[in-house]
Amino acid sequence: MHDREVLITGAGGGLGVEVTAAALEAGARVTAITHGGDEAALTARITGDLAAGLTMVGGDVTDLARVQTVVGALARVDVLLHLVGGFAYGPLHTCEPAEFEKLVALNLTSTFNVVRTALGRMLEAGYGRIVTVASRNALDPAPNTAVYAATKAAVLALTRSVAEETREHDVTANAVLPSIIDTPANRAAMGDEDADKWVSPASLARAIVDLGREQARDLRGTAVQMYGRV
Repeated sequence: MHDREVLITGAGGGLGVEVTAAALEAGARVTAITHGGDEAALTARITGDLAAGLTMVGGDVTDLARVQTVVGALARVDVLLHLVGGFAYGPLHTCEPAEFEKLVALNLTSTFNVVRTALGRMLEAGYGRIVTVASRNALDPAPNTAVYAATKAAVLALTRSVAEETREHDVTANAVLPSIIDTPANRAAMGDEDADKWVSPASLARAIVDLGREQARDLRGTAVQMYGRV
């Protein structure tokens, strides 16, 4: 990724800090979109020489106008690593409309906003790599995850459709499908008894960055299943 301009959403999250570090270590210049005061985790992880390649901007990627402003200010968008998402658990009949709308916004609307905006720039430049994060539930829905599974399945479908639309260009779109990721938030919510079986953020980050490399030109519309030992 030497000298590539990489846009990362959700960069301050448990996965985002590892993806940002991996992209910087691969030689990229990174613009990291953060939201909700999560810059501290990113600055704590990105130190020394790596910090010189990092630019942080605040923004809610469920807001199309804000996404357009951020992307419009960039000289190029060579790579988009879209990590923003949300999770909810519970029977469908107890899911309130507000919770449904929140998950649709976090998982699907955010993906539409950033992919749509970045894709236009990539097609103009004749080069681009897009990586999204779906979920194991997109292919194999678990009980009590109906809305989450549906939104992540939509993320995967959107990504695969973009891969087909860009088949005649040096622009690719691929998705990773993790199961439970070993983040502090998941440990707090679920306990850490089985955390050694979950997907390592560092391992997932390497896979995401690999899909964003120039050498991944022949991977289009893939769904990389990373389930750990769950």
